[in-house]
Amino acid sequence: MEDAFNNPDQTTEASIPGFFADLLNNDRVRPSYWHYRTFILSNQAIYTQTVSFIPGNTMYQPGDSYSYGYWTDFYAPGVLGVYRKMEAAYNALTPENKAKEEIFLQAGKVVLYDEASKLIDNFGDIPFSEAGSLPLTSIAKKAKFDDQKELYYSFINDLKAINTYFSQAATTGDFSKFDILNSGGVDKWRRYTNSLRLRLLMRISNVDESKARTEVLEMLNNPSTYPLVDGAANANYLPGTTDILLQPLTTNTTTLRDALTEGNNQYATDYMLNKTMKPANDPRIPVFYDKFGVTKDKVFTPNKEYNAMPITFTENDILTNYQKYAVLDSATFFDNAKLPGIVTTASETNFAKAEAYLRWGSDTDAKAAYNLALKQSVTFYYYLNKLNISGIKTENKPSDATITDFVDNSTATYSGTSAAKLELILTQKWVHYGFLQAQHAWSEYRRTGYPKITVLTAGLANYATPPLRLLYPTGEISVNSENYEAVRSKDTRTTKIFWDVN
Repeated sequence: MEDAFNNPDQTTEASIPGFFADLLNNDRVRPSYWHYRTFILSNQAIYTQTVSFIPGNTMYQPGDSYSYGYWTDFYAPGVLGVYRKMEAAYNALTPENKAKEEIFLQAGKVVLYDEASKLIDNFGDIPFSEAGSLPLTSIAKKAKFDDQKELYYSFINDLKAINTYFSQAATTGDFSKFDILNSGGVDKWRRYTNSLRLRLLMRISNVDESKARTEVLEMLNNPSTYPLVDGAANANYLPGTTDILLQPLTTNTTTLRDALTEGNNQYATDYMLNKTMKPANDPRIPVFYDKFGVTKDKVFTPNKEYNAMPITFTENDILTNYQKYAVLDSATFFDNAKLPGIVTTASETNFAKAEAYLRWGSDTDAKAAYNLALKQSVTFYYYLNKLNISGIKTENKPSDATITDFVDNSTATYSGTSAAKLELILTQKWVHYGFLQAQHAWSEYRRTGYPKITVLTAGLANYATPPLRLLYPTGEISVNSENYEAVRSKDTRTTKIFWDVN
């Protein structure tokens, strides 16, 4: 990054393209050690049981300083702070130059809304409209906390307008050069815009079903007007060119091994493997897990089957028996320096379509979308596995016939009552998210109540169960105490995010 682009923070002339590259270059999106070790693997991944953990009194107590790190990485010098600099530089341009640079502002706004909506999903009301005021007004102002629902709805409405913009926009040389997310592809930015809007609409669909139903069906019934990241109905699509993925820098050599092992997050989980994937003979198992094995007298004996430790295991049970159970796959997860940051995938989009069609449309369309999403998830995880160039053995994707048999003739097959079908859709969406997208898995778990995992009880007073939201970091309370008073009464672990009516 430093060789390819000037650092806009160290130049005397504001560079909107440079700010844009800086905004995209986000280690809170990529699978970086710090983000996962201190935030994802100790919070959302535990609450959703997408990773293993040692049961204990503090297992549901987030680290306040780490929450503050995530919080400040959004504001300054994070996505919002950089975007405000882009706005300030844009406002200083002539009308002619504004027209040339507008594409950066529109694309940057999509990323801003994506990251801001995740902050809302974690905390609720957040400073936004007045945050980052210094570059725009030359006045440093303590920002008020904006209402979470109002922000969500404003994002949804604006994303519709941004889709219209991208429908008429053309890429530029600078946009192609500085766009490290989509390589200047306007069609990909348009699809990302609409897929994000679909995600947010489905997120509010239980609290405002009328709005969600109307706007989602408008999108799904007009695919040429609202193109999505959906793989064009192709189960064997190409994730590397279709999905929205933030690739690692070419100089990256780090992996998630330390982040996973330091928190004992590397073991297969009970509900995902034992209850969901294994009964279905899921073809993703070999790229999700290694069977592992027992070492005795310096002799390693591999386990014969894929099994996860029961969720009821105590700390002593885990430390005594862990070698007998599967662990996360080395090539896909542990030692994969080429693992991208996952922004959105075709499989996620089609699971959302399946839910929408089941609730508001045709069951035939719901089944088709679900089957496609499931097949694409297999394609996606074999793609991640094959990215590994460390020399570790990778897996070959099973034949289409094998994958079709899994979809049509297993416990994952779309069948049963409407309630059973909804549970299938949302449980398989949770499997697809996994720990890499644990923030979305947690949001969907709170929104829907699926999957039906067994929630352990911790012994620490006031932290016996997973939170419904994260508490505001004390660092923010300290520096923004006056505005915090307006949200103090909401700042509890049991206060629901506005879309959580389950």
